[in-house]
Amino acid sequence: MANDPILHLLGLARKAGRLEIGEEPVGAVCRARHAKLVLIASNAAPNTCRRAAHFGEAGSVLWLSLPQTKEELGLSLGRSSVAMLALTDIGLANSVVKKLAALDPEKYAAAAAALDVKATKALQRQKEQRQHEKNLREGKRKPWAAPPKQKESGDPAAKTEKTPAAVKPGPSGRRLTGSVKPKKS
Repeated sequence: MANDPILHLLGLARKAGRLEIGEEPVGAVCRARHAKLVLIASNAAPNTCRRAAHFGEAGSVLWLSLPQTKEELGLSLGRSSVAMLALTDIGLANSVVKKLAALDPEKYAAAAAALDVKATKALQRQKEQRQHEKNLREGKRKPWAAPPKQKESGDPAAKTEKTPAAVKPGPSGRRLTGSVKPKKS
């Protein structure tokens, strides 16, 4: 068990602050929708499994049972025993599930495929956010473009109320509507 890649990744996640251990912290991150994956030990109590399923449903999070026992998880994470934990980083969660799928493809392949899609989308959003922040720093702006014109259809239900003519300031500073011409002096 000293060279178990899953336990190694969980240890890295704990050091990075991307791992919540125990029922209360796991429940809190699931309700806050920060959890990406909930894991339970192989010898966890049925009540713990039921709670993990409830947390997963409440936070729309995937939850899986690990092949490791509570004692093995606790030993690798610096606790006496760990029955339930949650990963809050999609990349680490994806890596853990890929390692699990490599060990037991029948049990974890579907979960690995689902998390891989989520991780790919999250990575794309991160790249777009970094590019946006870079553009803001460099002062780049999108070129101005006129809004697209809407075509009127023959359907009376689809017609919307027309807006009044544009309001323009007149030569005397008064506001005039577009249909009224200012007097020439």
